[in-house]
Amino acid sequence: MRAAVSFKGVHKVYGRPPKSVHALNDVTLDIPGGSFFALLGPNGAGKTSLIQAMAGVVRLTSGQISILGVDVEADGAQARRLIGVVPQELVFDPFFTVRETLRIQSGFFGLGHNDDWIDECLTELGLLDKANANMRALSGGMKRRVLVAQALVHRPPVIVLDEPTAGVDIDLRESLWRFMKRLNTQGHTIVLTTHYLEEAESLCDRVAILRKGQLAALEDTTALLAGGSLEQAFRKVLAEAPLE
Repeated sequence: MRAAVSFKGVHKVYGRPPKSVHALNDVTLDIPGGSFFALLGPNGAGKTSLIQAMAGVVRLTSGQISILGVDVEADGAQARRLIGVVPQELVFDPFFTVRETLRIQSGFFGLGHNDDWIDECLTELGLLDKANANMRALSGGMKRRVLVAQALVHRPPVIVLDEPTAGVDIDLRESLWRFMKRLNTQGHTIVLTTHYLEEAESLCDRVAILRKGQLAALEDTTALLAGGSLEQAFRKVLAEAPLE
């Protein structure tokens, strides 16, 4: 199966010695196309740095990341068309309505007649009745739904969800996972980071665990669950001797 995302010898160092931080240290792995993939790790493990590098937001110190064979740094514009990222932070423009926000996002990708798909995203994420509401008038949970819709507006084959359900209500979780499962069955690759391990256990077919910027485990979910729950497997990996 072709890799949707490929990481080869990825290093990311912030700052300069003696205060430099090695956020990613020789990360090499493939995310299979069409998979529902969990990228797990404690705070500071390097998950967000890896996602930002995938999105082309930060440049690697060394190594290579490709999205469906497209090098993220050598052909950034094409790579960005292949990926949609839902960030942890609530970033929005307070001067536009929900629908205007999604139309503008569509325009970034040259999609001038995208209202049918926008309406579908709004419906699936429970936002249709908020379509004409100003972004600044929305609750935090509703703003997060808009972030998801923004990431999906150009129908990317690879969807990255960085802690998408942190601090949100059960309705958003249920509607989000229902929509993501549907997109996954249609062939989209979903990459999820979450501290809610029960979500990863129930949704994901493959799991990578980062620890101190390095890949500490990479297994099919069923293999990790052989000895118990995903939480037990996660704690076991983190308890092992420190990586070099």
